[in-house]
Amino acid sequence: MTFRHVVATAFLLLAAFPAFAQSVAFTFDDGPSLEETPRMTAVQRNQALLAALARHKAKAALMVTVNRGANQPEGLALARAWGEAGHVIGNHTMSHPDLHKSTLAQYQQELLDCDRLIATLPGYTKWFRFTYLREGDTPEKRDGMRTFLKEQGYRNAYVSLDTSDWGLNDKLVEVLKKNPKADVTPIKSAYLAHVRQRAIAYRELAHKLQGRDIPQVILLHHNLINAMWLGEVIAQFKQMGWAIATPQAAFKDPIYQLQPERTVAGQSLLLSMARTLGLGKFEGWERLVDDGEFEIEALKAQGL
Repeated sequence: MTFRHVVATAFLLLAAFPAFAQSVAFTFDDGPSLEETPRMTAVQRNQALLAALARHKAKAALMVTVNRGANQPEGLALARAWGEAGHVIGNHTMSHPDLHKSTLAQYQQELLDCDRLIATLPGYTKWFRFTYLREGDTPEKRDGMRTFLKEQGYRNAYVSLDTSDWGLNDKLVEVLKKNPKADVTPIKSAYLAHVRQRAIAYRELAHKLQGRDIPQVILLHHNLINAMWLGEVIAQFKQMGWAIATPQAAFKDPIYQLQPERTVAGQSLLLSMARTLGLGKFEGWERLVDDGEFEIEALKAQGL
């Protein structure tokens, strides 16, 4: 069955799904991070993230990259806190390799090694998030991983709403390392504007491709910028009229059953679908593939 046939089938499946308000489910990659940052310790960052989610009664998913911290007792304890708080614990490899630069066997071993550790944690769920959202630079890697995930009982934990929070986080850390007392309000404003722009753009893309709102799955990271301002990010979505969904609920939507037939698969599921279907360089596409340069250049113009 071709991807276009699958898309048509997905449209038919929608008859069984009632219409809902636009929603977003939160997922966090590369956690738990033990990286030293200004203003907050690793424990404080973890606590701040969990507190913001609890304050907004939001359940999320932490996609664990073991060597970022969970390979040490103190880091594993941070991951355990997510599971104990009712969040999903998913797989994001041991060391965050790039599938495009790894052999298929090496990459699959990374998943298996991560699985052995996270399987001990509450909240453990067989969801896999591809590193860099790259699903293979050859059909052999793409299809090999799809077969492997199915054999291992894993689902692809797709992202529909991709962000470059990591780029703005790098800017935040850079500024605070130079001056721990710096006024970072402009970075906060830029970050909120970035998330808002991406949310609106991916919602519009969903309408282009599916003719409807889909439950968006957002990609953020276990980092300082979210430890400081995740509460404001969630509040902004609510102010925009978006509901907060669980990742489990979002993944029940039939769009997350699709597998774009791109030779070089990956990126946001919506962006990958657009390219598979030949949408080309649609209006605004360039703001979906930058790394936050638009906001970072504006911050530099302000002297940051």
